[in-house]
Amino acid sequence: MMNFGTVVISAGLCGLLSFILLALSIGTEYWYIIDVDEGKNSSLEYSSSHSGLWRIYEGKMVNTDILNFLYLKYLHRVIVVLLPLSLVLLVFGGIFGLVASLSQSCTLLTCIAAYFLICLVTVSGVSIYISYSQQALEELQHMVDIESLSHVHMSFGWSLVMACLSFCLELLTGILLMLAARLILRQCQHEPTAVLTMSQSSPQLLRLQ
Repeated sequence: MMNFGTVVISAGLCGLLSFILLALSIGTEYWYIIDVDEGKNSSLEYSSSHSGLWRIYEGKMVNTDILNFLYLKYLHRVIVVLLPLSLVLLVFGGIFGLVASLSQSCTLLTCIAAYFLICLVTVSGVSIYISYSQQALEELQHMVDIESLSHVHMSFGWSLVMACLSFCLELLTGILLMLAARLILRQCQHEPTAVLTMSQSSPQLLRLQ
């Protein structure tokens, strides 16, 4: 059976890893990838590129209008607020989680656990990005000849995958903190029983003496 210390340390490691993954996700530029097979169709006016939350890396002969559309510049304003905000919330959650663990407060641990479980800023930002990216792709297919896109492969990159993993680790951190709170509660329930048993056994020991 896991003890309180093991659960708390595991929660701390998950929270730290979640922070690192989200920070790397925000700082890297592989949220959306456009891979163009220029060898099969050299007449394309745009070429391979990849984009992040802050900027876009373009290849040669790139059609900036299409890439700007795919980059979702209007959605960008929402994403660059939500995901850095989630990073800040992770920092505060980690600080209060450390305080709750050191004080071994069941109430505070439960509140912090609920904070991690309910705080959906990360998944909201990722979900909006995916949803609008799909809509943008559909609009692009209406604007451009389908044949011209036959050698263009568009996909989400590993930066987005890291953001999803970060959210999963946030949930795991909340679950572990909730388990830690239950362990503290169980310990508090056992202590009065132990004290009562000792108090009942003390008169019997005195009589034997």
